[in-house]
Amino acid sequence: MSGDAPLPKRDARAKLLDAAIQVIRAQGYAATSVDDLCRAAGVTKGAFFHHFASKDALAVAAANHWSQVTGALFASAPYHDHADPLDRVLAYIDFRAALIEGAPAEFTCLAGTMVQEAFAASDAIRAACEASMFGHAETLEADIEAARKQNRINGDWNAKSLALHTQAVLQGAFILAKAQGGPEIAREMAGHLKRYVELMFKQSKGESK
Repeated sequence: MSGDAPLPKRDARAKLLDAAIQVIRAQGYAATSVDDLCRAAGVTKGAFFHHFASKDALAVAAANHWSQVTGALFASAPYHDHADPLDRVLAYIDFRAALIEGAPAEFTCLAGTMVQEAFAASDAIRAACEASMFGHAETLEADIEAARKQNRINGDWNAKSLALHTQAVLQGAFILAKAQGGPEIAREMAGHLKRYVELMFKQSKGESK
């Protein structure tokens, strides 16, 4: 026998949350049934309803879980290592582009997928998706603001609006990728986003002189 400690078993709730990320991104929220989620997670329906009162309740928890999983990924990403704040922002976009690989279900956003379908049907899901997407955008604001100050830019925009714009472009890129069934167009849109930010800082810096 190995002396290594056994890995802890993941409980049914964790399995369902992970399954929700995969299944809903692949086939959409409306088309995903409780049976689909239980099958993907390898748990019983009884286990599902032990942890979640409904599919909508799972969706809210899944959006929060998505924020935690992706938050950890971005917090440890190498774009933070750049000394210059503008370089960090541009490297963030490069990092997002590098994640766009495989089928759309592998790189698109769970919150973006769910909110497009459920925003008018469930305020709880809408709010959870809003918190996920806007919360991620907030992680960019400090670097954008630092870049504004370092480059002495006094344009008619602020760090929050640009941070949200990056997410608007990326979410739109994911929709185009779903329409085409592949990642190429989404990576192209990320490239345009990077050029936009570079030009925005260059132009705003020139105007502020």
